[in-house]
Amino acid sequence: MTEDSQHQPLHLRPARDRHARGARGPLLPVGVPRYRTRSTAFDQLVLEAYAPLHNAYFEQLAGVDLAVDTIPRMRLRADSTVLPDEIVADGPVPLGRVLQAGVDRHGNPTRARFVVFRMPVERRAKTTTERSELLTWVLTALVADYLNLDPRDIDPEFPW
Repeated sequence: MTEDSQHQPLHLRPARDRHARGARGPLLPVGVPRYRTRSTAFDQLVLEAYAPLHNAYFEQLAGVDLAVDTIPRMRLRADSTVLPDEIVADGPVPLGRVLQAGVDRHGNPTRARFVVFRMPVERRAKTTTERSELLTWVLTALVADYLNLDPRDIDPEFPW
């Protein structure tokens, strides 16, 4: 080992090729559908479900961000059966949430945000079609809550 390589941090040293197999590349080509991860595919479904709502209410939703979180990160009481209006849930399990615009802890203004929770939605819908329908339902309820509308005004076939 040279004197220079002894003083280099580990993350800057070249990796050893112990068995002369060369560098490993991607397992699948980029064009193959399986190349996308489950979270990437879910993000795409969320965008597809949100697009008609965003186009229909473009001016009202121009200042709203859309986010996907893996699990709900909020403190809920285990015995509570009634959740706030800004949370869309299946029983006691939140599926999405509206975060109103406000100010963060550093004093910077924040934009309003729709948050969809990936794991609870994926657990309740087994197929892509079911997942897409559930996402449409969740996002319609979130948009209706944000705009103070009845969900049936946005989607006449809304299941409430």
